[in-house]
Amino acid sequence: MLSETEKKVIAAIQGDIPITERPYLEIAEKLDISEEALIAVLADLRDRGIIRRFGATLRHQKSGITANAMVAWKVEEDRIEDVGKVFAAFDAVSHCYRRDPVPDWPYNMYTMVHAVSEENCLETTRRMAEAAGVSDYSVLFSRRELKKTSMEYFTDEDD
Repeated sequence: MLSETEKKVIAAIQGDIPITERPYLEIAEKLDISEEALIAVLADLRDRGIIRRFGATLRHQKSGITANAMVAWKVEEDRIEDVGKVFAAFDAVSHCYRRDPVPDWPYNMYTMVHAVSEENCLETTRRMAEAAGVSDYSVLFSRRELKKTSMEYFTDEDD
């Protein structure tokens, strides 16, 4: 069971987080609790496994990023960890993860590469391949954004 305060905290963090030096202070003030209390509630929710992930979404169009590519890589299983670390170290990479390959699609590692142009994405991908010693990959460019919303667990309508 969640307390009313916990529900209010979850509702407050599921939307946009203020871009300020102390975003938790701003959220806490709106909830009429202290910043320390807010952080304590969040830590407790995390420790109890209620909050498992706290992520941020960059509105990349506003930052000048106009090209996004999902790169599918075929990496030897015994190299997954090492290659993943190499790929994840690139500033242009926002996601790096392993998936099971399927018969018609042999790729087992995926990275999301962001840049100001498709040419820059391709150049970054080439440098990543060289740095990790991986030559089998496929670059899939985003053409249209279909959905970018998060789950909402508690809303004002729940009051």
